[in-house]
Amino acid sequence: MSRRILVTSALPYANGQIHIGHLVEYIQTDIWVRFMRMQGHEVYYVGADDTHGTPVMLRAEKEGLTPKQLIDRVWTEHKRDFDSFNISFDNYYSTDSEENRELSESVYIALKERGLIEARDIEQAYDPVKEMFLPDRFIKGECPKCGAKDQYGDSCEVCGSTYAPTDLLNPYSVVSGATPVRKTSTHYFFKLSDKRCEQFLRQWVSGLAQPEAANKMKEWLGEDGESTLADWDISRDAPYFGFEIPGAPGKYFYVWLDAPVGYYASFKNLCARRGLNFEEWVKPGSTTEQYHFIGKDILYFHTLFWPAMLEFSGHRTPTNVYAHGFLTVDGQKMSKSRGTFITAQSFIDTGLNPEWLRYYIGAKLGNTMEDLDLNLDDFVARVNSDLVGKYVNIASRAAGFLIKRFDGRVSAHAMQAPLLEQVRAAAQQIAVYYEGREFGKALRLVMEQADAINGYVDTVKPWDLAKDPAQAGALHEACSVCLEAFRLLTLYLKPVLPATAQAVEQFLNIAPQTWQDIGRALSADTAISAYKHLMTRVEGKQIEALLAANRDSLQAGAPASDAAAAKGKDKSAKTAETAGTAGTAKAEKTEKTEKAAATTGKTDDGIVTIDDFAKIDLRIARIVDCKAVDGSDKLLQLTLDVGEAQTRNVFSGIKSAYPRPEVLVGKLTVMVANLAPRKMKFGMSEGMVLAASAADEKAEPGIYILEPHNGAKPGMRVK
Repeated sequence: MSRRILVTSALPYANGQIHIGHLVEYIQTDIWVRFMRMQGHEVYYVGADDTHGTPVMLRAEKEGLTPKQLIDRVWTEHKRDFDSFNISFDNYYSTDSEENRELSESVYIALKERGLIEARDIEQAYDPVKEMFLPDRFIKGECPKCGAKDQYGDSCEVCGSTYAPTDLLNPYSVVSGATPVRKTSTHYFFKLSDKRCEQFLRQWVSGLAQPEAANKMKEWLGEDGESTLADWDISRDAPYFGFEIPGAPGKYFYVWLDAPVGYYASFKNLCARRGLNFEEWVKPGSTTEQYHFIGKDILYFHTLFWPAMLEFSGHRTPTNVYAHGFLTVDGQKMSKSRGTFITAQSFIDTGLNPEWLRYYIGAKLGNTMEDLDLNLDDFVARVNSDLVGKYVNIASRAAGFLIKRFDGRVSAHAMQAPLLEQVRAAAQQIAVYYEGREFGKALRLVMEQADAINGYVDTVKPWDLAKDPAQAGALHEACSVCLEAFRLLTLYLKPVLPATAQAVEQFLNIAPQTWQDIGRALSADTAISAYKHLMTRVEGKQIEALLAANRDSLQAGAPASDAAAAKGKDKSAKTAETAGTAGTAKAEKTEKTEKAAATTGKTDDGIVTIDDFAKIDLRIARIVDCKAVDGSDKLLQLTLDVGEAQTRNVFSGIKSAYPRPEVLVGKLTVMVANLAPRKMKFGMSEGMVLAASAADEKAEPGIYILEPHNGAKPGMRVK
């Protein structure tokens, strides 16, 4: 029975590039969407750029653009990257649209009519240097619940608690570094603590597919009758880039209100172009299905606020929300200094096949929220072994003989070979795995079939059969079995390798395959085309070039905001632009320097060129924690905010100057950000802080860190 399904991925924020952390989610969603389409279901996959908020406003101001000019440019870049990785959106739109304005206003008005919107005068953090109210994600400090340092003003990424920005301990402005002051302002709240919302959410959570998500929601909801849900501040003060709230001049919808509504806005735009009935899909009682694929760090917004907004504004609620884990590279968080903060565009520019990454990520994905790792050595080995050695190799071993000896036509008799029945029999379980988002299990089962097929080839040895004219029939059968088995493998891999599958369909002269084609064997009446290489091997030098390109991007002007989503998610990406707003323009060589370098060839001992200096990436860092290292009389362990999503750990031999390490907490310093990580006895050191000492440390003991002016911000480059 055909199903009608609407699918979305989380909306990437419009102030940074698409990188491999983002791609985990879009590849996961796209594989599922493509499989469901192959099943014959009516599936629409929509997305959009998340465009509103203070980060976009500030970045546009910094670049001398209007916010609209900035988001239009970023949209083009994002769409280019998604197209490069064959992400099959039916519509890729923008939250800065009239459809989204109208829908956001209608949701707000409906909630207000239900008594779920309340205006309150609140004390709000205000930046006295920048002269603006600070959104919660533009304030950092210590979590009021667990004491974790360097947490944003709306929620703690350590304990998961939510709170008001004014609850933060030892707060500071992410924009200017100044200590915020408090001012009173009228804000609008969605009353999530209302008993109606609590009762609805307790019932709704029971339908979540992932036990981890359901358990987390139950933790947030608390015991029955003792809910810990807090009302949600859905307004922001001017200046702000977004939609003004009806009837509230100078007040704007918080980006997290209109961003999820953007799913519907994108779909509404598609419905208008395709002649679909939008209301039929979004109203209560709809027989359609609705699925959201997201990262686990934005689960709170998608399993509490979003379904409650929908329920009480007269819309259907999601059928399910699927959350995935974070991405690491070689077992560590993505890092610009190591070149592992890999952008989508750099992957393409380096000449790597995007379907290599689609396959590798697919092979790692399950249906849980477990984190996954991109191990680059394993990436090379698995792609070369599975896709080239096992899969593509089957066609290359059989096609030539069919073309030369049998006019490119298969044997009809061979289509019923026992091996082919075995490969076809795997289709049902592979389909179960795909629909259940167990892509890793699906691909392992596909490769098991590839192993069996290659075992068959090694047994029948078509190259030996080709030497004996009397074995022509056996050769024809063997090659036909191989090619039909290759067709089946291609069908199974099509959700993951759509471009390769299309090339195979052209090579075999068959129509685009659907899942119903499992039993429709190749026809002896249709000749195959000449075989062309379908996929090359990954070379180690390509990976080296990729890492080098992304290390270079750190010095070539990549926005510091890119580091905000190192775990791949949009919530942090919305907020990190001003955590390191300074661009990192590469040092320019003057004409005089170029001439000097050309004439001298080498520098004198102790003298460096501008090129030498440009290789060192010096960054402003804020010390968010500092403590003595047990077992060492010289080292302090510093936790540094360098404008990235994650802090860095650095060991420094400055203990003699700071017998009370806590005095360094909150201070700014300078660190070498692109120093190779060093494994030490006490742990991994991810950089080096700069310090001053006397030429003769014995005569004048003491080592002192450098402290920049307070106007500097974490992530700024020192040049």
